Amino acid sequence: MPEISRDDATLPHTDAESIVDVLSLAENLKTEMRHSWLSNGRQESVAEHTWMMSVAAVLMAPHLQHPVDLGQTLKLIALHDIAEAITGDIPYFEESARKDTKLADEAGAVETMCRMLPGASGTLLFDLWREYEDCETPEARFARALDKLEVQHQHNLADLQTWTEQELGLVYTKMDSECAHDTALMTLLAVIRSRAEKKMQHGGIDPIEVKARVF
Repeated sequence: MPEISRDDATLPHTDAESIVDVLSLAENLKTEMRHSWLSNGRQESVAEHTWMMSVAAVLMAPHLQHPVDLGQTLKLIALHDIAEAITGDIPYFEESARKDTKLADEAGAVETMCRMLPGASGTLLFDLWREYEDCETPEARFARALDKLEVQHQHNLADLQTWTEQELGLVYTKMDSECAHDTALMTLLAVIRSRAEKKMQHGGIDPIEVKARVF
């Protein structure tokens, strides 16, 4: 196959270099650990969380009460945590100064990546990140619901000893508002919550008492 000359390429070499630089930065998500553990006792990375959300999106899309563009949803999922390649992950329940500035810090990180990229790629990255954060489209609402559901599912697979006291209560508070718009998501939530309750019971924790403390 003849080598493509620089003049014939649809992607200028310098733009390709920029994309590879951002991919190199995004590799941080493979080593950035979340406050979730895997079934084998190892902490979960941000990239692994994103992958499981993608699998859930593919499997759930045909069953949604309100259909979505699966391709667009997968784009949102792929990039929804991209800022954490710079800012790092912050647990949902953390109370801290960095949690207070989380959205602003992540916006700044995304803007940094956009400036690194060629124009069309940078614009696409920003638009997808903004769509997810604004949560106004069916695809964004679906993606955000899966974000919350995946977290609880992963906790269900991990050792109960890795759960914090706050995470016991989140079984009853974190998922509902994100899933309420679609009956299929609420059914998935019910299964995930039921398994969380069984896990608590097997670990000697009364789900009824946990729920009473929350409400």
